[in-house]
Amino acid sequence: MSVEPASNATAGKVEGAVAIASDHLSAEVAPLGAELVRLRDAQGRELLWNGDAAFWGGRAPLLFPIVGRLPGDELVHEGRSYKMLQHGLARRRVFTLVDKGPSSVTFGLDADAETREQYPFDFALRVTYALADATLTITATVSNPGDAPLPASFGFHPAFRWPLPYGGTRAQHRLVFEKAEVAPIHRPVGGLLSAAAEPTPLVHGDVLEPTDAMFERDALIFTEPRSRHIRFGVSGLPGLEVAFPGMPQLGIWSKPGAPFLCIEPWYGYASPEGASGDFVGKPGLAHIPPGGAQDFAMSVRWLPDVGRIEA
Repeated sequence: MSVEPASNATAGKVEGAVAIASDHLSAEVAPLGAELVRLRDAQGRELLWNGDAAFWGGRAPLLFPIVGRLPGDELVHEGRSYKMLQHGLARRRVFTLVDKGPSSVTFGLDADAETREQYPFDFALRVTYALADATLTITATVSNPGDAPLPASFGFHPAFRWPLPYGGTRAQHRLVFEKAEVAPIHRPVGGLLSAAAEPTPLVHGDVLEPTDAMFERDALIFTEPRSRHIRFGVSGLPGLEVAFPGMPQLGIWSKPGAPFLCIEPWYGYASPEGASGDFVGKPGLAHIPPGGAQDFAMSVRWLPDVGRIEA
């Protein structure tokens, strides 16, 4: 699902980005939005989209405290309305560097007067990027310092090169789901979750053959995916595995003709068409208890051979 470009969104080097590395991967994370802005293999080949605004200015924005949109872009709580744009506030805020090592970095964002004008709750968000061998793990921890449950969603929105830099055309790339996904999917309608569902586009239930036409009506939204990981690439060539063990929803998105494909693990989704009422009752939210915390995590693993893919 699309997001508006942020000031990170240039095709070149991002100012202030922090670099980390392992023997197999290197990454850079920018303070603006605590966004992953580069991911490269051991030979320096680029795996992440470069943020070329001619197509889409994002790279891998973090979605908090909502995924998608709210009706009228308004968060309603206890009779008051707050302006909350698509995918929330985190991607527009500069995070503080909390910790840095050779292979990991942590950024933080705490509630303040500006966030409370959009989201009237106290929170502390810490995002850690950690490289180990051929895997990048991203863990976002949302803590609740308040005295009432904290309603929040969290989403990841990484855009990968399509095609990946290992040979093969865009048309040869496949997404292979861990399990057959036979349940219908939804689409965004004005940024909201469609009331109508449509048949899954997966071949044999577990292989997606992405095409430009598939994204003419925006993202594919899996509200109850059975899979906890997806492989992306061309049969018999290097590729990627995206894992999301604790994230209950998934979006797949691109723009027709664009050289990137987003694999988006989510906890939550846009408000359904026709929804109304207090934000606390919105479907898809986590409710973090006072003094508690909840982790939201995903990983990207580089595969020397994505395996045999049959559709």
